[in-house]
Amino acid sequence: MFCAIDFGTSNSAIAIPSADGMRLVELEPGHVTMPTAVFYFTDGPEHDGPPRAFGRAAQAAYVDGLDGRLMRSMKSILGSSLADQTTDVGGGRGVKYLDIIAGYLRHLKRLAEQAAGQPLHRVVLGRPVYFVDDDPARDALAQATLEAAARSIGFDEVHFQFEPLAAAFDHERHVAREQRVLVADIGGGTSDFSVVRVGPGRRDRLDRRDDILANHGVHVAGTDFDRRLELAAVLPEFGYGALGPSVRGAPPKEVPSGVYFDLATWHLINTVYTPQRVAELRNLRSFYGDPRHHARLMTVVTERLGHELAAGAERAKIAVAEGGSTTIDLGLVESRLAVTLDDTRAADALAAGADVIVAGAPATLGPAGRAPGGSRALYFTGGSTGLRQLADRLAAAFPSAERVRGDRFASVATGLGVYAGRLFSGAAAGGDPAGAPRAASGHPTGGG
Repeated sequence: MFCAIDFGTSNSAIAIPSADGMRLVELEPGHVTMPTAVFYFTDGPEHDGPPRAFGRAAQAAYVDGLDGRLMRSMKSILGSSLADQTTDVGGGRGVKYLDIIAGYLRHLKRLAEQAAGQPLHRVVLGRPVYFVDDDPARDALAQATLEAAARSIGFDEVHFQFEPLAAAFDHERHVAREQRVLVADIGGGTSDFSVVRVGPGRRDRLDRRDDILANHGVHVAGTDFDRRLELAAVLPEFGYGALGPSVRGAPPKEVPSGVYFDLATWHLINTVYTPQRVAELRNLRSFYGDPRHHARLMTVVTERLGHELAAGAERAKIAVAEGGSTTIDLGLVESRLAVTLDDTRAADALAAGADVIVAGAPATLGPAGRAPGGSRALYFTGGSTGLRQLADRLAAAFPSAERVRGDRFASVATGLGVYAGRLFSGAAAGGDPAGAPRAASGHPTGGG
């Protein structure tokens, strides 16, 4: 038995064989994708590691204010020195970042094994075009680290496939003739673009490396949008961008902004809760022209509500993408406090990040020898492609391309499953197929 895992920055999914091909596993009731999140409880007995919850249960534990630590975006540490470092998860426990990743993958594997009714020993793992930009050694280290995590939980055979290429496999199932497709995979941490050749005559080929005509990636994506939206729509209610009082007739100065940038950056939020930082912020009261701003800020840092503000910005981004307008409830901080976010305001907040992403797409076509607008299809996948303004701007850059939308959250996992089915079926029939992107122990290689 085998499986395919899309280990994403924000969400993950896993596919296993079924009677009619591959199917996605229901990881949580009603959901085939699960947030890439782990919550370590401060108290509780250890069972195969510290007490913890995964996915939506992890997020709920955090929102409910239980004692512990929420870990997200674990994929971003791959290729860095953090992988082998130990972090405090509460209760006097320390866990290596690599073990945090392995624990999450083990949870996915167990859910898949329950659905399959038998152990899983072979896996295809998705990977971005670049874990680390312009540093091949660190990029190789990132893949090797992810492979090590997979092997540590019982996978004996590990293969990799590029996530944008997997998305192209999902699209290829519905293509009637050969075409070139520009895959725009805009997820939580990276925006990856690949020009891929697809078609009915190519579907059964396992070695598709010559069908990847070009690729390019930028490290601007969903988490950056969340940060910009929080700064633009939420944190002004807490003093961001506000002016202090006029002193001796001098023009008022803007209040110190460092704390707001930290509150809008997920992995820095905990730094504002230290006693020294709280004391420093409390002493800034005289810097605020509107005392309500300072009072709200102090409520956030003393009651540790920073991650809830960040989650509210993320929910608002999704709601605007789906409905055009939403209200961000800030009642946890102050009774009846709320802000409205509409399509126009969201577009203004996200414009700078969108500029970087939109510029990255045509840059992909140069190495492929294609003029802008020359791709036959533009395939959207990844959660952030749900932002209408971003998708419209990307489509406008390629006016002659057919616009195709995949499943924003599951098309990569579906495509990885398609590839895994072909790869392992071929391996079962005649050994390891020539050209299959396999990462053997000690010799990780890029898939594709």
